[in-house]
Amino acid sequence: MRNAALTLGIIAGVIGMIVGFFGWGYTEVVNRVGEVPDLIEQVDNINLVRAGALLAPLLAIAGGAMARSRALWGGVLLLASAAGMYAAFGFNVFTMFPISFAALGGVLAIAAGKPDEPKAHF
Repeated sequence: MRNAALTLGIIAGVIGMIVGFFGWGYTEVVNRVGEVPDLIEQVDNINLVRAGALLAPLLAIAGGAMARSRALWGGVLLLASAAGMYAAFGFNVFTMFPISFAALGGVLAIAAGKPDEPKAHF
């Protein structure tokens, strides 16, 4: 389960980085160019989108990387990443995979209560 959490976390982080680049870029383009009614409108909370664009993929990659050695910490980071992506971008066609992968990786990492290694986190 730890290897699955590692893989899902890294994939969620990479896809989340792509979504984050576009999210941050969109807010910057609207700031510089301005809004076009019914075509390009600024998001309600720019800081939330930018924080989610930066922190959520970072948490997913860090949580995935930690899942093998510290499954509980990695699982918590993966779940925090999924929550951050959901709060910043919502659940849509572009975010369904990184959110789902991070959440599933977090559950799998936390569920690894009886690891292959002698140190358990419970």
